[in-house]
Amino acid sequence: MSVGLLALLDDVAGLVKVAAASLDDVAGQAAKAGAKAAGAVIDDAAVTPNYVQGFTADRELPIVGKIAWGSIKNKLLFLLPAALLLSFFAPWLITPLLMIGGAYLCYEGAEKVFHMFAPHQAEHHEAGLEPAAIDPQTLEDQKVGGAIKTDFILSAEIMTIILAAIEVGDFWTRAAVLAVAGIGITVVVYGAVALIVKADDFGLFMAKNGKTGAGRGFGRGLVVGMPYFMQALSIIGTAAMTWVGGSIVAHGLYEFGLDWPEHVIEAAAHWAEHIFPSIAAVAGWFATAFVDFFFGLALGALLIPVAGYVIAPAWKAIKRMLPKRASTGAQL
Repeated sequence: MSVGLLALLDDVAGLVKVAAASLDDVAGQAAKAGAKAAGAVIDDAAVTPNYVQGFTADRELPIVGKIAWGSIKNKLLFLLPAALLLSFFAPWLITPLLMIGGAYLCYEGAEKVFHMFAPHQAEHHEAGLEPAAIDPQTLEDQKVGGAIKTDFILSAEIMTIILAAIEVGDFWTRAAVLAVAGIGITVVVYGAVALIVKADDFGLFMAKNGKTGAGRGFGRGLVVGMPYFMQALSIIGTAAMTWVGGSIVAHGLYEFGLDWPEHVIEAAAHWAEHIFPSIAAVAGWFATAFVDFFFGLALGALLIPVAGYVIAPAWKAIKRMLPKRASTGAQL
């Protein structure tokens, strides 16, 4: 009896070790895959705070919470099953889909860069229109809905990058890595967003209630510095979006036999490492990101007229052919 019990305990201990090793593997794979999606993650964190601007302080965290919950549902209910089906039935589609997503990031990045120098005429027109009267709850719902739609696009790119970075073939392990990485990225992004949007409130509290001059000075500095920080974060997000998109497209072209963009990027990294041997790894990374950024910016610039003169008219034509829904009430 005691021998059987010891054997059973030994088997249980072995299963626990296997499970622990599997969990470690899932966590390690999720962390590694999540790191490769860092550019899209930075852009997600940079974009989201804009959706809470204009609301009272007591609504900021609830709005961030709603967007975060929508992001979790985007990743787990829609994108994770789609990614798993894709990896199981059509893995050859992963690279083309990554390239399409990368091209979209390049377009968005280039559009934001050129918008800094030449705002769209449509935006000037919209700025001159008298805003419609919308109650706060409807405005909040619209903002949250728009943020969740934007998150869906960025989350799709993040989940596809994670899927391409997973180095295990087991279906359930891939599912676990995608789920852990998706949830972890969401927690990190929206946790950071919550800290960002409440930083000025914390600074105001410190400026008024700090027990020391240094504490009150820190609070005033935080209040004054947050608008500049938000501007810098927006620039970083745009740059990250563009260089990640350029990197994805360049790597995809390499896999399809067009290798010169990848060779240029590698040559730039080796040159930087040779020039700055004491910080070779950092210099190589900056050189790679620099070339990726300009490659992505050039590609995005080429896609701007395509989007304006080809894709947009085609989409409008498709919408005209779709049956219109019956009106259910007054339109805002």
